[in-house]
Amino acid sequence: YRSRLEFLAEAERNHMPVYRAISPETLYLGRGELDRSLSGRPVRHLRAGELPTSKNAVNAGGRTGRNFAPERVHSGADVHLAVGQHVAALRGTGCAVLLAAFSEGSLERMTVSLADACGMDVVQVDGWPDFERRMRRPDAPVAAAVWRLASGYATESVAVISEGDIFGDRLATPGTRRRRRRQGEAGERIRELDDLEAGELVVHSEFGLGRFLRLEPVDADGIVHDCVTLEYARGDLLRVPVENLDLLYRYGESGNPPLDRLGANVWQVRKAAAQDGIFQMAEELIETAAAREVRSADRVSPGDCGFDVFCARFSWLETDDQLAAVEETFADLRSGRPMDRLICGDVGFGKTEVALRAAHAVAFSGGQVALIAPTTLLARQHFNTFMERFSGFPVDVAMLSRFVSTREAARVRSGIADGTVSIAVGTQALLSRSVRFSDLRLLIVDEEQQFGVRQKERLKAFRGKVHVLTLTATPIPRTLQLAMSGIRPMSLIQTPPVDRLAVRTYVLPFDPMSIREALLREQYRNGQAFFVAPRIVHLDAMARFVAETVPEVRFTVAHGQMPSSLLERRMSEFYDGRFDVLISTAIIGFGLDIPRANTLVVTHSEQFGLAQLYQLRGRVGRSRVRAYAYFTSEPGAQLTDKARRRIEALRSVGELSGGYALARHDLDIRGAGNLLGARQAGQIRQVGVGLYQAMLSDAVRRLRAGEDAVVDEDWSPRIDLGVPVAIPASYVPDLSTRLALYRRLANIRNHGAIDSVAAEIHDRFGKAPPEVESLYQVLALKVLCRRTGIRSVEAGSRGVRLRLRDSVLANPEKLVAYVSRKRGAVGLRRDGSLVTDCPLVAPKARIRLAADFCREVAEALAPQGGEESDAIHR
Repeated sequence: YRSRLEFLAEAERNHMPVYRAISPETLYLGRGELDRSLSGRPVRHLRAGELPTSKNAVNAGGRTGRNFAPERVHSGADVHLAVGQHVAALRGTGCAVLLAAFSEGSLERMTVSLADACGMDVVQVDGWPDFERRMRRPDAPVAAAVWRLASGYATESVAVISEGDIFGDRLATPGTRRRRRRQGEAGERIRELDDLEAGELVVHSEFGLGRFLRLEPVDADGIVHDCVTLEYARGDLLRVPVENLDLLYRYGESGNPPLDRLGANVWQVRKAAAQDGIFQMAEELIETAAAREVRSADRVSPGDCGFDVFCARFSWLETDDQLAAVEETFADLRSGRPMDRLICGDVGFGKTEVALRAAHAVAFSGGQVALIAPTTLLARQHFNTFMERFSGFPVDVAMLSRFVSTREAARVRSGIADGTVSIAVGTQALLSRSVRFSDLRLLIVDEEQQFGVRQKERLKAFRGKVHVLTLTATPIPRTLQLAMSGIRPMSLIQTPPVDRLAVRTYVLPFDPMSIREALLREQYRNGQAFFVAPRIVHLDAMARFVAETVPEVRFTVAHGQMPSSLLERRMSEFYDGRFDVLISTAIIGFGLDIPRANTLVVTHSEQFGLAQLYQLRGRVGRSRVRAYAYFTSEPGAQLTDKARRRIEALRSVGELSGGYALARHDLDIRGAGNLLGARQAGQIRQVGVGLYQAMLSDAVRRLRAGEDAVVDEDWSPRIDLGVPVAIPASYVPDLSTRLALYRRLANIRNHGAIDSVAAEIHDRFGKAPPEVESLYQVLALKVLCRRTGIRSVEAGSRGVRLRLRDSVLANPEKLVAYVSRKRGAVGLRRDGSLVTDCPLVAPKARIRLAADFCREVAEALAPQGGEESDAIHR
């Protein structure tokens, strides 16, 4: 507050924006007020090391345990090895050791990583009593348990080491955050709704366009069930059970289109017309893709030429997503057809490692590799990475960009032509007509959206001839459209590295005082900051601002029109820490990897594109330190609707691995462009973005499967068991969080995913109440019904009724045989439904009988001895 007052006079004198602060007395209690409010009340003062006064309290002589922060921070140290040595020393003195983890998932992750790194033998125990009984012996192994302890402690006989002591923060839970992102799951992900707000337009696949009103509990005969309430034309309301949220799609279009009428057939006619057009579009898209697939390409696979040694040089533990992307890439390389795979993942999540391994395999198979980046800085960053990883291998890595001298550029072109250069890294200079490759087999394109039209046309010429691997954090809408439709293969890397923290993002008018505090705070913690403007003409004013307002920091200026030698020198000086602040254009958005830089200030942020803003934010937060990003605009400036939505989308996607979600926001804002002409825009307006994507993916899948193939349709069984199904507000208070959990659960298509999400919910919110357990059981029943073809399940006080889909009733032989075997215990009605009579009382018994009935019918209809039958038994 005092700083703001001191700054006020200077701001008014220099015609800077003025923001008047609120005095602390209006926000906080003073010491006198606090003392008066506490007078007459019992007050207990707690101090460090003090035990509570109790008859049973015993001072065990505990002290703060070992924290492994120095090993975490020091890049050359191995924290796992340090833990192993510390534990060995403790056990040498006869001290029992217990490792405490926050959750079952992090317990597994911690024990496995310690066992792999230092061979530590760890035995899991159920808790402290079990540890006391089994492990407090000198010869006992190291114990581990789920114990939510922030930091460990040590006594003469026991040492407890917490997860936070080792890793500095909670680990990601395996199976939840580390979910594999397969191409087959892309259709499920794109159907996820964004966090809904009241008044937002959504599309129900059966009833059409409506408006989301609220999430509310519905009481039916004393049974509470959470439902999403939608408003339709003439004020009609539709309540959708939360387990059927997979039937809802985001509309995604601006404007105010008319709502559909419940009970009318207008929606079905409109949907059918759009479906016909989408089917024709899918046929044309597949023809285009098929033309590429009939071409042949060299088969490439990792050989014995030091590939394992090369992979071992990777300094991080590979995530499941990374390994999946590597597997899918090598499957493409071995296929004998030209690869055209998109690797989508946030900055720093390991896309380059996938490209490195593919490059190694191609280079040692005798082919050439080209990596093309949009900027000289990014090209240099890649060149340094490739040089470091390939050092010691008989591979010549060369760079071609404006950072390279004329003589060196001529040598590189000659080496590319005669084949002596195995890997060429560069900018669009590699696309020049003067560059002729001897035997190019793999083209790696980083951030394709940053290239111009001419460069993109040159890149298209390579597709269908050589293997192409495209790396991006935020794919352009057209590329995303093709990938989500299943036309272009895509691998998603969405697992953040351990200890990576989300960047705190602020959107605000330009406030000199806030910017001064941000830059000084970064300097005080021995860090660096980026100060970015959209155009070169803004840089002088920014430099004057920093010099006058924050004279304590050292700064330098850089932009893309500088002479290459000067630009390289300034970037190197900033990298070496000679300056605290780098004032630049968006040239720093690609290629810079400076872990010490953890504050970003962007001026005139409304003039940047969404992908640019996201890439800029990715320059900070690349270490274990919390990073901050400030996206500012001119005070009082009127932003366009699209500019406002871009900035708000960036702030809303504040979590790690948000690039894919942000690209979907961009798809909504900009549209996908014309894949095959202007027809697409009309089809999207008819059914909305979300349902359009699902219908296009379904059409592509059907056409690829062939006319006679059985394709799994997108439909949702209706489950009515008369039991409470909800996530109570008392269990998860935040509405948007509950809606997000409902959304994730409704899109689940296998039992393992239910277990995974249930474990995460247990970790986050504690033991689930009965109505949540019922929700899990209903979702498991949905998975079984979808696999079997059961359209609905109804359970009441007299029994259970199953309604079957027409596709099942078309082949009734197995169904009739099953009913005959049951000899009256199961009845087959004229409408094709199956009924079993059994008085039911308790809700648990109702769920159990319905599940057993569905499982029995599924077994009767499944192929004997096949995978389907085995899955049903499991």
